[in-house]
Amino acid sequence: MSTPTPTAPLHELTLTQQSQLLASGQTSSVALTRHALARIEAHTALGAFLHVGAEQALADAAASDARRAAGQTLGALDGLPIAHKDIFVTQGMPTTAASKMLKGYQSPFDATVVAKFKAAGAVSVGKLNCDEFAMGGANENSAYGVTRNPWATDRIPGGSSGASAVAVAARLVSGTTGTDTGGSIRQPAALTGITGIKPTYGRCSRYGMIAFASSLDQAGPMARTAEDCALMLQAMSGFDERDATSAQQAVPDFLAALHTTRQGATAAQPLAGLRVGIPQEFFGDGVSADVLATTRAALAQLQKMGATLVDISLPRTELSIPVYYIIAPAEASSNLSRFDGVKFGHRAAQYDDLTDMYRKTRAEGFGPEVKRRIMIGAYVLSHGYYDAYYLQAQKLRRMIADDFQAAFKVCDVIAGPVSPSVARKIGSQTDPVAEYLADVFTLPASLAGLPGMSLPCGFSESGDHGPLPIGLQLIGNYWQEAGLLHTAHAFQQATDWHKQTPTGLS
Repeated sequence: MSTPTPTAPLHELTLTQQSQLLASGQTSSVALTRHALARIEAHTALGAFLHVGAEQALADAAASDARRAAGQTLGALDGLPIAHKDIFVTQGMPTTAASKMLKGYQSPFDATVVAKFKAAGAVSVGKLNCDEFAMGGANENSAYGVTRNPWATDRIPGGSSGASAVAVAARLVSGTTGTDTGGSIRQPAALTGITGIKPTYGRCSRYGMIAFASSLDQAGPMARTAEDCALMLQAMSGFDERDATSAQQAVPDFLAALHTTRQGATAAQPLAGLRVGIPQEFFGDGVSADVLATTRAALAQLQKMGATLVDISLPRTELSIPVYYIIAPAEASSNLSRFDGVKFGHRAAQYDDLTDMYRKTRAEGFGPEVKRRIMIGAYVLSHGYYDAYYLQAQKLRRMIADDFQAAFKVCDVIAGPVSPSVARKIGSQTDPVAEYLADVFTLPASLAGLPGMSLPCGFSESGDHGPLPIGLQLIGNYWQEAGLLHTAHAFQQATDWHKQTPTGLS
């Protein structure tokens, strides 16, 4: 990527470009951070930030500039402003999980992901809104207000990492952290026109990440390009002995992988030899015509770049919805039992006894969607229903993972839509089940623990709305994030969808 000119607006630069400007002395971390803080202040109506830590951010930026001036060893993200989803606990800033239950909560420690970014020199400017306890696909479930899609402010940005996506899409910061339990990085990335990757389960530590569903939750980066995602994923990956689900897996050089040359590749066909699996179940009824057409055009672009398209089947795709919405709520009901008003968080002001305190605290502190999932989870784990629901769901989860392994015998990556449609209007969906159905293409990879990513591949435009982004989903085999990032980077070198800026956004 070419070094930008110093006259280019700082917010229009990717993380990589901002890093290049810092290295060349054409700007400073303090200047980048002040610019980001001004952008955040100018676009508060989007509802992206729950907390802005301006004073500490500027102090950290000044410290980065001092390290650079003194010739000290710098981290890979030194001086670059980023922001964290409010699911990661942070010292010095409140962590609420967008819930009344944790209003004003201050963590005594940093999540491992947060600590890794600090070690890499990144400057955290604040905490980002999300669906409460990461439960939702629209960013409408936050106790602190909805987040709006910058492409059309009457539309959802997707969820639960909706504000993480909006902060990047609106050019408030160039990189953010998100979490993906059933598609919560990939779906908002698709609906806002940015790039996001959910790594293999266990690649990034979950220590200090407020748990929703422990066997599914995974942290990941969100940015404008695959290159920036590689830069961030490098910083946040690695084994953590404090997380029992963290994998002792070597972390490859994700940035170097972007520029590897495939055997037989040429400048015109950088993806020669790549086998791209096309699951028939991802292109059937229920997918809007504009999403189908745009996704097929993106697949044709991959083919033009040398990839071979291979028809595959993931026969249990539709079953991923009931499987996920049994397993995830079951784990949520267990994880959220700790929020009882005893040790931390909200406590009801008036109660008669301990049981009454529990009941009133949880009734006041949790929102409707969180309560719904806790009740579903408690039900499927209860005596007489565990075998009928939870145990059967776990068996099907294994079968879904097996379907992917069968597919990877004939392909290297799997490609298809991220979401069946473009971003809907805020408040237009009142049926929770219908909302859950929108996750049908992201849930299978989550249940299998596979890496998946979304990258911009086009737009839908009609008389009902202006341009709304559409994302292409890439799914890889275990620990193959480098291959996904390489494919996405090659696609972005040949297209400019990731360079588009929301219309009307100053």
